[in-house]
This record gives sequence, C-alpha cells and structure tokens, in this order.
Amino acid sequence: MAIAIAGERSGVGKTTVTLALLAALKARSPSPKSQVQSFKVGPDYIDPMFHSYITGRPCRNLDPVLTSESYVKSCFAKHSQNAEYSLIEGVMGLFDGATGKDDTASTAHVARLLNVPVVIILNCASTSRSIAAIAHGYRTFDPRINLAGVILNRVGSDRHLELLTQALEPLKLPILGVLRRQDNIAIPDRHLGLIPTAEMSDLDEIIERLAHLGETCFDWEKLLPLMRNSPPFLRGAGGDLNPEIQAEKAEGKRKIRIAIAQDRAFSFYYADNLDLFAEMGAELVPWSPLRDRELPENIQGLYFGGGFPEVFAAELDENKTARESVHTAIKSGMPTYAECGGLMYLCDRIVNFQEQSFPMVNIFPTAAKMGKRLTLGYRQAIALQDSPLVNKGDRVWGHEFHRSFLEQISDRPLYSLQGYDSDLQYPSEGWQNHQVHASYVHVHFGAQTYLLEKFLRSSSSN
Repeated sequence: MAIAIAGERSGVGKTTVTLALLAALKARSPSPKSQVQSFKVGPDYIDPMFHSYITGRPCRNLDPVLTSESYVKSCFAKHSQNAEYSLIEGVMGLFDGATGKDDTASTAHVARLLNVPVVIILNCASTSRSIAAIAHGYRTFDPRINLAGVILNRVGSDRHLELLTQALEPLKLPILGVLRRQDNIAIPDRHLGLIPTAEMSDLDEIIERLAHLGETCFDWEKLLPLMRNSPPFLRGAGGDLNPEIQAEKAEGKRKIRIAIAQDRAFSFYYADNLDLFAEMGAELVPWSPLRDRELPENIQGLYFGGGFPEVFAAELDENKTARESVHTAIKSGMPTYAECGGLMYLCDRIVNFQEQSFPMVNIFPTAAKMGKRLTLGYRQAIALQDSPLVNKGDRVWGHEFHRSFLEQISDRPLYSLQGYDSDLQYPSEGWQNHQVHASYVHVHFGAQTYLLEKFLRSSSSN
C-alpha cells in the first residue's frame, strides 16, 4: 500500500508535507531494513532531488504521458517491493492533468492506476465552515478515488482548528494532520522552482526541522498503516521495469562508456533513465563541466541533461579547457545527446537575466538567452531528420520547461512540435549536426527505449 499526497490546487504545501512525512519516517525508522520509497507524479526533476536526499533512495517519476500506464504500474511495483513504506507526491491540484478535457497524467489518474488512497491537503487560510464544502466536493467529484483523509494546512489558531474540525465532522473524513501558519518551512526557490539540493548549505538543518514538523503534526497511528507495504506485496516480484522492453542483456560484454555531465549546472536526470543506460550495456562516467578540466578518458558518447547553466555561466565560461575538450570531441564525431540546459551549453554563448554574455562550447551558432516567458508543457516531437537518437518520422513524447530561448533557430530543425492536444502547434526546434542531438525537449526513455538503443548503437561504433 502507499498514499498519494494531493493538493486542492498548486501552492497548498504538497512538497512541504511530503518532505515532512519522509523526514519523519526516516527519523522513526533509521534502519536500512525500514526503507522509504518515494515517487513523484509528473515530469518534475527538483522535488525528487529532495525526496532522494532524505530517503537515500532514488525517487521515481510516475508520468503516463512521458511513459505509459503500464510503465507507471510496473515502475511502482518494482521500486516499492523492497521498501517498508511508499509515498507518492502529487502534482498541481488533484484532478489537474495534461489537458483541461480530462485528468490525464494528474494525481487522480495515477492514484486510480495504482489503486492507492489519496490524502488531500486543504488550505484553511481565510476559511472555516466552508472547508467542509471543499472537502465534500473533492471526495464526490470522482467516486473512483479513495479519499483516505485530509491534512489541514495554514491553520491560524486553536479556535480556528475547532471550527474546521466541527465543519468536517459530519463528513466522517479523518483529519490526518494539522499544520499551523507558523509551521511553514520556506525552501528557497528561483525561476524554475526550488533551488536544487546540491546548492543548499543549510539543507540538513531544514530536513531536521521538517522531521520535527512531521513527527508533531501528523496522526501517525492512522497514517502508518496506509503507507506500509504489506508482506504479500513485499514478496511479489516486480519483474522487468517495463514488459515492452526487449533490451539485450549486456552481461559479459564490454560496456559502452558515456560521459554524463553531473554537477550543480547539470542535474536534471530521471532515475529510471540512468538505470536504463546501465541495463542496456552502458557505463555512465560522471564528470563536471564546472570543475573538471577535460572529458574522461576512453569515452564513446556524451550525455548532457538539463539544469541551470545560466546560473553558473561565469564558471562554465572560466573552465575553458573543458569547453574546448567537449568542442573537440563533438567535432571529431562523438555521439552526443543534450537536453535543455545541455543544449544551452553547446550554443555559442549564454546570456543571463542580467544580459551578461558568456562564451560556451560553440557547436551551434546561436545564443541561449534568458527571458521572462516560461515555456512549459508536454510535447509530441516529430523528428524531421535522423540523429543519434531518432530516425526521421519518429514521434517522441517529451516535456519542455525553460525560460531561455535561442536567438536563432536551426535552418534544419530537429523536431516539429505538437502539444498534448494535437491541435496545439509549436515552432519547430532542436539542432542536429555532426553527431549531436540537442533539444529543449526532456525525454523519459522508459516506454521509448528504442531511442536509447539507437544512441548506444551510435556510441558503440564510435
């Protein structure tokens, strides 16, 4: 069993509540045998970093658009089976998904797929008796959802709590937690959400405060049975991560060495993608474009994930030998896959929010400039040409999330883009030259392993 932590809307405290629960669970059960497995609904990268920091286990994204419904089920089964507790952090409001037409990819959608109960967080500020109408609406809107209880957030006083409790009593909906207004623990953020864990010097102190909050504000007698995985489930075999995956076993074969950029500037990677690289015969060799003077030795491919290169543009600029090493490798034909921040790094330069310009790798003759507009949403990307990752005509599901834009688009763009609703069209984008596939579109390989297979085939022949 597990619970999904949902919100009545965005901004009601899902991440704070989830981290408080995870921190308290770890404090209660420090033994390695009492492991906590967390999941995040949707394409987010940063919230899972906080989950993993607390639990010591990679957080897994559950996204039926980027992957598939069957993948979501098998991913959840595989990674929950060896943990004592499982917890899922939702996305936006409970029923908010990829489109306004239905709840596809919402917390409700994933909760139904996995048959897990939902605990909803209610923002109690500036309301009292009306809270019952809100709770009643969420419980009855979709009878297929098992609403196990509510968590009251931003409660102002004991009298306020008394009024809220009295209003909810006729619904017989358990109150599983109460957070006061002064309990709010601020986690610093910037233009794409929370600041990643690697940049926070006071993170351990914040986690201690979250653990105390979790221990004192929740009804653990009611919550623990909901989150505890039952023995039959623990004994169940998860099988392959995805029954559709037909990847050849790589035991006994020489590993394909792929240099992966991992540091404060490049940190957006799905845990499942990293696992799939290893399962399909690759050895990911971490290196830092911020610190390392050149690429690792004896590599056959390059992998640049997303992140915040604009924040660290001055440091990336200063590490000239690293940029030259990447430039030389790519010009010599090294297969390269770059997403979002990786695309920006391979441009001629990055121009930050202060309009300062910093030289980058200069593979693409364009600048990546920071702007005010947020580009956000699922994309179906139709390949317009071959690359180390795709064949012309392939349809790839991905997600965009960035505030930068390219000063000049390629005269031979990599993708034409559609939204989740195919009637929504977006400008063509992406670059492909030499042996590089670079795009703003983030991809989850879970149900699209043919992409990774092609990239590794390209790398193995390098």
